[in-house]
Amino acid sequence: MIVSNTQVSTVAKAPLSDSDKAGLNYDAFLKLMLQQLKSQDPLNPVDQTQSLAQLASFTNVEQAIKMNQKLETLLKQSSASDAAALIGKTVELLDGSAAGVVQAVEITSDGAKAILTDGRRVSLSEGVRIAAAA
Repeated sequence: MIVSNTQVSTVAKAPLSDSDKAGLNYDAFLKLMLQQLKSQDPLNPVDQTQSLAQLASFTNVEQAIKMNQKLETLLKQSSASDAAALIGKTVELLDGSAAGVVQAVEITSDGAKAILTDGRRVSLSEGVRIAAAA
């Protein structure tokens, strides 16, 4: 017997979001439920109450994921609005290491940072005092 070399190719895929995963699971559940209904023994049918309860559970999970996505969007918009309101205000680190007037604000995955008029960047987290510009 002769075995030839084989090549394995992998395709890089972007990671699935929670909603994509839930959608895939929901579709798979529906297909499985339909197949189960088609293949059931007519003399011993599947309990429809359990099937409907499972369907309702999957629907609730899908709706919760969508609500979480909307809440995340709302929180991002709210934090951007809050950060924009800091422009022109005085920011001071409580340890006294930096202080100045906010010229701009950057929002990244690490959080919000105030860019002071002298170019320094100050993280807008705990240990910051914000006041009206003098």
